[in-house]
Amino acid sequence: MSDAMTTDLYEVTMALCYLREGTTGPATFSLFVRDLPPERGFLVAAGLESALDYLDGLQVGPEDVDAFASALHRPSGDLEPLLGLTFTGQVRAVPEGRIVLAGEPLLEVTAPLPQAQLAETYVLNRLSHQTTIASKAVRCVLAAAGHPVVDFALRRTHGPQAGFQAARLGAMAGFAGTSNVAAATAEGIPAVGTMAHSFVEVFATEEDAFRAFARSHPGPVTLLVDTYDTEEGVRVAARVLRDLDRGPGSAVRLDSGDLGDLAARARAILDDAGLPDVRIVASGGLDEYAVDDLVRSGAPIDTYAVGTRVGVSADAPYLDSAYKLVEFDGHPVMKLSSAKVTAPGRKQVFRRPGCADVIGLLTERPPEDGVPLLETVMRDGRRTRPRATLAECRERLASDLDLLPPAARRIRAPVAPRATSSERLSALTARVRRRIEERLPDRAAPSPAPPDGGPVRPPVARGTLDTAPP
Repeated sequence: MSDAMTTDLYEVTMALCYLREGTTGPATFSLFVRDLPPERGFLVAAGLESALDYLDGLQVGPEDVDAFASALHRPSGDLEPLLGLTFTGQVRAVPEGRIVLAGEPLLEVTAPLPQAQLAETYVLNRLSHQTTIASKAVRCVLAAAGHPVVDFALRRTHGPQAGFQAARLGAMAGFAGTSNVAAATAEGIPAVGTMAHSFVEVFATEEDAFRAFARSHPGPVTLLVDTYDTEEGVRVAARVLRDLDRGPGSAVRLDSGDLGDLAARARAILDDAGLPDVRIVASGGLDEYAVDDLVRSGAPIDTYAVGTRVGVSADAPYLDSAYKLVEFDGHPVMKLSSAKVTAPGRKQVFRRPGCADVIGLLTERPPEDGVPLLETVMRDGRRTRPRATLAECRERLASDLDLLPPAARRIRAPVAPRATSSERLSALTARVRRRIEERLPDRAAPSPAPPDGGPVRPPVARGTLDTAPP
């Protein structure tokens, strides 16, 4: 199945109509997140590289046309205008790893309308999912306060591809390793792993299991100690590690129970056995909230392994993201439907100290203390720069985190900075809204301007497109 088929049916029906009607002028769509999920003080832009891969390779072939026709219960000949469609447009985007806020475009696509429309579903999927997971992962790194975090999410993510993405995004956020062998191999991430409780259960005793494992794996090993009685398991592990002189670099893993209390007891047992260099790894339903509690309590845990809750972003599994038309054929357009208003025109985001961002028009000059976030990453349907490396993405994220207000980095009750709209964007929004409302038969009362000049908040009105220049 080609990527061209991975789309919502209405993208196909609209693109076909545009082609048949000759409505193929240049269109700009803006992808943004309306509001941050609860308990989020910021987002981390991610998914761009895989979205560019899709656009670079997009081509509607005969098998795609047949699939579209079958879905619509129509002859393939009816869908022939779509045959051979490729992406020839421009993409401006926030590079992966950068921090973004609500209302800010993560990406803007400018291309002939049928192309830009057909790209919507796939591009939204890539950026929405990966931004969600990256934003969760970096909160785990913040909560760990310098302790290593590793990814154990593969077995519980929503499919192998999502597991691969979780491993890559965790590494981008600063994770020290992943259990996912495919991701470790493809992305150059350190692979990590221990043993399962079933391994211990196969042997007559825990000691037999630990010694067998150590015989098969020379060097440091990590022994899972809570299959039966955790404290006794730590004592057995200490005896095996001391007998085999495997202390430095080795670890015991706690996977259940009161991890803070058990870690303190395990640390005492290991220290009494003369094994101060044996580390303690904690796992089992951890996320940034649990890690934050353990770190604040002073639990002697060296490494945190996070899995299910992070790999699916359990507390905030989706983003209120949108891909909306903001300009067509040189004219700014906007949507006015209740709670889903959009601002017109091609945009730029200017990052100012403390993430006091300003959303402006593409043609604006940046403020004196502002730096543009969106960069041209594709032109004429081809990438304009090499694929970003994980190291580059990680460096961007670390730099942006240093600039983020402490209140936004908090794990609980964070305070998210809010971007404001530039005067020119606010003025354009007002003009386009006024023109639309003047054409409505039941014209709604104009909405009041935002009190702080910030991003336009939703008015209660009906929607349409503006077709007049500003």
